[in-house]
Amino acid sequence: MSFQQIGHRFKPRFDGFSRSTPLETDIPARLDRLPWSRFHVLVVVALGITWILDGLEVTVIGSLGPSLQRADTLALTPEGVGMASSAYVVGAVIGALLFGWMTDRLGRRQIFFLTLAFYIVGVGASACAWSLDSFALFRLITGLGIGGEYAAINSAIDELVPARLRGRVDLMVNGTFWAGAALGAVGSVVLLNNSVVPVSMAWRFSFGLGAILGVAVLFLRSYVPESPRWLMTHRRVEEAQRIVAEVEARCEKPEDGRQAPLPTVLIYPAGSFGLIEILRFMVVTYRMRTLYVLVLMVAQAFLYNAVFFTYGMVLTNYLAVPSGSVGWYILPLALGNLCGPLLLARWFDTIGRRRMIGGSYAVSGVLMFVVALAMNAHLMTALTQTLAWSAIFFFASAAASSAYLTASELFPLEMRALAIALFYAMGTLFGGAAAPAIFGHLIGTGSMSMLVVGYIFAAVLMLVAAGVAFIWGVDAENKSLEEIAPPLSSLRPQDVAAIRV
Repeated sequence: MSFQQIGHRFKPRFDGFSRSTPLETDIPARLDRLPWSRFHVLVVVALGITWILDGLEVTVIGSLGPSLQRADTLALTPEGVGMASSAYVVGAVIGALLFGWMTDRLGRRQIFFLTLAFYIVGVGASACAWSLDSFALFRLITGLGIGGEYAAINSAIDELVPARLRGRVDLMVNGTFWAGAALGAVGSVVLLNNSVVPVSMAWRFSFGLGAILGVAVLFLRSYVPESPRWLMTHRRVEEAQRIVAEVEARCEKPEDGRQAPLPTVLIYPAGSFGLIEILRFMVVTYRMRTLYVLVLMVAQAFLYNAVFFTYGMVLTNYLAVPSGSVGWYILPLALGNLCGPLLLARWFDTIGRRRMIGGSYAVSGVLMFVVALAMNAHLMTALTQTLAWSAIFFFASAAASSAYLTASELFPLEMRALAIALFYAMGTLFGGAAAPAIFGHLIGTGSMSMLVVGYIFAAVLMLVAAGVAFIWGVDAENKSLEEIAPPLSSLRPQDVAAIRV
């Protein structure tokens, strides 16, 4: 079904829910033809900061884990560090589901302000924790905000960025997670190794940094408009037209010329769809895409949470690295992860989604399997272990970023945010919430062979995801979002029956 064909539709009815007067609009095409401009830079900076904040949170826990076990801090056990990390991930799951549902109903803009506020409160309170219970609670609140951010931000960015650049922009934005990770690693080292701030207080300053950054981002986001694509499906057409016109006025002449005929989409502004309707579309209409994205999400979430939430304890417990120096070993991992999406991103728009997603998962899975065997043979030092992880995550970072890109672009506009939230929640719940607790327990046993088994399992998951990507992957590069997945409001019942992808 082509984008041009979407305009020819009859008034649809799903489960007795009648649509309103039809609307034919060229808003999606006008957004896709725009040249890259300062407006797009603003969108990427103001919204993409989410991944920097998330990277900061994850790395701070990994770097500060050994310090939080000290008697003059929170006196946590390895299991306690894992519990606090899992609380953050569980909070992210709940936040993704709650705010993902709200994003499709209330709009992208309202929710990305609300979720950032939750993050600021949670991370600020984390700096004031006095026990394991209070720390875990505040980490859960922080996770609520970050989890909600994923659905609102991914939706907004994909709906505002031109189709020809969507893949590389998404990967680069998701890759900035590791800029936050690098910041967290360096910050933890500086705070833990200076004579000005005692170690007993340094961890509090680390969390406070996140709250300060969050407040600064609130001001940037005031300049980002609501998604015109979302507005047009909620009967706010005049507002959508005004936003697009303002963006066009701030941009140079589109590459294909303003006078070129544009494809249109015919929709019946239906507002929001019910949760049961959306789940039915995911499980029945888009069942193959649902399984595909779920596999990608679970594999990358397990791999990353297994390593980054516990790497500090691996270094101190197995490789005799002082707790104050852990950040220096986290930093190369963060840089490898940052460089991967930045250097590989453009190939996802040229070589294509299917081959690049499958290839990045496969390479990272094979490398991780080899490194796990080397660890079991006691061939790794702290330096070689860190360099090996950096090489693995160069590819795994692009793979993880592509999972979020895939979840965002393969489903219709009216259910995009909730779909992202559901995949993030399922992938994180099965791959992320369990991993820190499992690996915290494995490290607590003191057995290297048990830890290696966990890493081999993560490698197998990545290889399975690679196979699924090659078989079920969708060639979405350079296509409009409406061509990849027509809006639900534009489909007739017979169209729905015909889509089984």
